[in-house]
Amino acid sequence: MTLLRRGGAQAERLVDRLNDVPEELLVTCVVVFEEQMRGWMAQIARMRTGSQFVLPYGSLATTLTIYCAMNVLPFDERASFQFDDLKRRRIRLGTQDLKIASIALANDSVILTRNTRDFAQIQGLSFEDWSV
Repeated sequence: MTLLRRGGAQAERLVDRLNDVPEELLVTCVVVFEEQMRGWMAQIARMRTGSQFVLPYGSLATTLTIYCAMNVLPFDERASFQFDDLKRRRIRLGTQDLKIASIALANDSVILTRNTRDFAQIQGLSFEDWSV
């Protein structure tokens, strides 16, 4: 999602591939939404003048619109069991990435990520890098 919002050549390649996937199979998860919202909220908190708020609030609204149009997978009981299991295995991965992996495992989903090195630590997790 970050790459798509950033734009550029990698985003264009990603969009080309995503256009070949049926819309009902394209999902995101609540943790990715959380990360993006936190980023925009932090930027808004740093602003001091009215004109400084325009860009980050516009981006916040755009991000919300994008997520409202998508199927957003929750962090539910199945994901919580996966998360606890990954924590017990002491996989060296950030908490947010562990949550994303947990949701993907619970829903038998494929993660699209450029962070293949970290996600490769999780046996049974499906992931691909479509930015290359």
